[in-house]
Amino acid sequence: MWADFIAMLAVAALAFCLVFIAGRFLRRSGRQLQRWVMPATIGLSVLAYAVWNEYTWFSRLQNALPEHVVVASTGQRSAPWAPWTYIAPVTARFIAIDTRAIARSEQRPELARTELFLIERWQPTRVVSVAFDCQRQLRADLGNTASLSADGTLSGTQWQSAAEDTALLGIVCKA
Repeated sequence: MWADFIAMLAVAALAFCLVFIAGRFLRRSGRQLQRWVMPATIGLSVLAYAVWNEYTWFSRLQNALPEHVVVASTGQRSAPWAPWTYIAPVTARFIAIDTRAIARSEQRPELARTELFLIERWQPTRVVSVAFDCQRQLRADLGNTASLSADGTLSGTQWQSAAEDTALLGIVCKA
């Protein structure tokens, strides 16, 4: 968030410099720049940068991911302080899977374990360990006390339906 703030200050400074230089050239030719041009240009520049930064955040981050990290799902948001997001919502979070980190059980190959990366704008990235039963389409969140043994015994948590997690299930079970 601080990087965004500093970038907006830099955009404002650049807009100020450009309008100042344009005003100097106009004064030399005998014309005067209107007083409202400077604050309006700075304000519009900062607003344009903020909108561009919000709408391109996900694509810039996705392009920076290594090839073996796959985006499984995204989440959009709209906000009252950005009314244009009600027309075109902004991608503010996504779930990614490192396909090289998917581990299958040798005794029960339908069971897979992996880590999900929960990435959200202006939030620290969270890593969650998850187990999938590809055959029965189930998932289990493996917290600090939960574990999945090599023989498929789940302890510390319970299986739950993965019907809503079809993208995650498809990526983990296909790999």
